[in-house]
Parts: sequence; C-alpha cells; structure tokens
Amino acid sequence: MSTRAQTAGHRGSAARPRRRPAARRNPGSASGRIKWDRVGRIVLVLVIVGLVFSYIGPLYNLAKTYRQAGASKVQLHQVQDRHAQLERRVRHVQSDAVLRREARRQGMVAPGEQAWVVNGISE
Repeated sequence: MSTRAQTAGHRGSAARPRRRPAARRNPGSASGRIKWDRVGRIVLVLVIVGLVFSYIGPLYNLAKTYRQAGASKVQLHQVQDRHAQLERRVRHVQSDAVLRREARRQGMVAPGEQAWVVNGISE
C-alpha cells in the first residue's frame, strides 16, 4: 500500500481530492490593474492644490484692499483737517473787522465819511 493510501485510511474511508493553492498575484507587476488607493491620494492632493491656488487671488485682493483702506483713511483725515482750517478762515474773513479793513484797503469809505486823496506821498 502506498503512503497516500495509508494516510487516507487514517482520516476516513473516503479519499478527498487535495485543493490546489490559489494563484499568487505579483504585487509589483503592472498587469493592467488600477491601484485605486494611489489614484485617490493623487486626486485628493490635486484638489487641495487647486483649492489653495483658488484662494491666492482673493487673499491678494483682500490684502491690497486693506492697505488701500488704510491709505484712504489717512487721506480722509488730511482732507478733513484742511476743511476745518478753511472753515475757520471763512469765519474769520466774514467778521466785521476784517471786512472793514479790506474795504478801506480797496479805497471804500463808510457811510457819512468823506474821502480825501493825498498826492505825492511815497509808500
């Protein structure tokens, strides 16, 4: 009797056929299989890079607008100071004393006064 028959007799009366081992897949071969985990990671990285690039323009515009707003505030304060200065000058010029002095400088006389012209005086 062969050793195979003897071992078969020990397990039971019926001989079972042996199962063939599964074929090994070579993990390093590029046999047309798509590695979805790698594709997923690459797509994720590309999406993140795209999002970062899409935020660069608006962030640049935001920073530029912030700087312009600061410069505009400085200019606004300068213009407001100049406006206040001119308002004070207008109030001063419209006072009675200044109006009388300017009128006399231009040769005008007040009602009831007589005007005299003196020639030959050097200024």
